[in-house]
Amino acid sequence: MNQPAPRRLFEAPSIRALLAQAGAFPLTLIAVWLLARIGLPMRWEGVALIQGAWAALLAWRLGLAVWWRAIELVFPSGVLLARGLDLPPVLFLILFVLFLLVYWSTFRTQVPYYPSGRGAWEAVAQALPADRPLAIVDVGSGLGGLVLDLARRRPDAQVDGIELAPLPWFVSRLRGKLSGSRARFLRGDYESLNFGHYDVVFAYLSPAAMAGLWRKAENEMRPGSMLLSYEFDIPARMPDRRIVTTNSKKILYLWQF
Repeated sequence: MNQPAPRRLFEAPSIRALLAQAGAFPLTLIAVWLLARIGLPMRWEGVALIQGAWAALLAWRLGLAVWWRAIELVFPSGVLLARGLDLPPVLFLILFVLFLLVYWSTFRTQVPYYPSGRGAWEAVAQALPADRPLAIVDVGSGLGGLVLDLARRRPDAQVDGIELAPLPWFVSRLRGKLSGSRARFLRGDYESLNFGHYDVVFAYLSPAAMAGLWRKAENEMRPGSMLLSYEFDIPARMPDRRIVTTNSKKILYLWQF
């Protein structure tokens, strides 16, 4: 059954983050008043730190991920610093548009941009079956590094990447064109893909997305295919293999279907 619209709105992390800052404001006023009463008047820098601490605490109580709590903590101090620098308003607009293009749907998916790096690429390449052509997809492919690397290593494979954020998708597609790669870069939500069309699905998402990723994989992936997840495992589902990457010591998890 569909949730009521107000309930769905509250579930958005960005809305809960806004509520945390709003809820922290009266708590900050009370704290500053009490400190002044005992002879400890606060400078604006101290007030910003108190506001951030209350907001981070409320973000934790609202179930927001750890990076949201960090943002809540530093946001008031960042606003105070920017105000003191007397920066031109157009700069904030440019930064907003840039972050919007990079983190397009993070407020909904809770999946920020995570670059995987060459250690992960090497581990994925070694985990792939070498005895047959493969169809591979990187869900949330970012700037396309893994996809381009696999397309170069495995000329027998069809390698796709799908990315929702416009700027990383554009950069990855441009990189593919300039390098003459056979890799394909799709723009969209990986939920729109049918995992049954692929032999290998690679994901570097976030803890918040793993339960949903597993449900989709379990429903769609065919026998003989594999799901790979870099750094983040799936709660209550033991992986078939754990591969420790060489440079970062992070783990590549593998589930065989």
